[in-house]
Amino acid sequence: MTESRWVRIGLRMATVLVIVFLYLPLVILTIYAFNPSRLQAWPPTGFTFDWFVEAANNPAIGRALVNSLLAGTGATAIALVLGTAAALAIQRYAFFGRDTISFLFILPIALPGVVTGIALRTTFQTVGVDFGLATIIVGHATFCVVIAYNNVIARLRRLPRTPEEASADLGADTWTTFRRITLPGMGTALLSGGLLAFALSFDEIIVTLFTAGPGTQTIPMWIFAAIQRPTELPVVNVIAFVLILFSTIPVYLAQRISSGVGGGRY
Repeated sequence: MTESRWVRIGLRMATVLVIVFLYLPLVILTIYAFNPSRLQAWPPTGFTFDWFVEAANNPAIGRALVNSLLAGTGATAIALVLGTAAALAIQRYAFFGRDTISFLFILPIALPGVVTGIALRTTFQTVGVDFGLATIIVGHATFCVVIAYNNVIARLRRLPRTPEEASADLGADTWTTFRRITLPGMGTALLSGGLLAFALSFDEIIVTLFTAGPGTQTIPMWIFAAIQRPTELPVVNVIAFVLILFSTIPVYLAQRISSGVGGGRY
């Protein structure tokens, strides 16, 4: 009994240490976002919202935000279409090389971002594609498709085949069966996969640096450039704080949906 009590205490302490290790930097960044001084000296000298006003009035940040939203939306849409099609083909049909193809779909998320970025940039230059927002979207889609694929194929493995077979027996064609039976069944998987893919795309910088064109900036790119200028650090802290809040929403919703809260049971 004594041993189990000490084990519980040790586990709780370890949990607290891990949480502090993960979130202490975010807490410090949040405090600096409200610090009236441009210098990051501890302790802060007061409390202000001036940097939030300055960030809101910065046109470069506004343009970068729009680009990030467009890139995330475009990459997510492509990822959902391609990831869903691939998951359906691999899970619902048996063919030669299926396991190899499944591995190739998952591989991009494991590759270093710099390798993916160099490969994409070389390909775009070889084909003669102009760099810009479109190339950023394609670059982000290469790893976002893995998120969509993993979510959909996991759901398909849990879905019973009998409703689809019954639909076919009753004379429904493949598209009707997919639209009325399969798609509703994997709806929450698509939603959670899309939220995670959007969050991943919105915060991505390595691939973006290699695929962006001149004058095209996303929010992470703006932060990367501004953090090298000491006078911009307070605004950088504000943008980073807002990104923390913004990124938490889709990840939280995706986690709730994936765990079955608010979604159907299959």
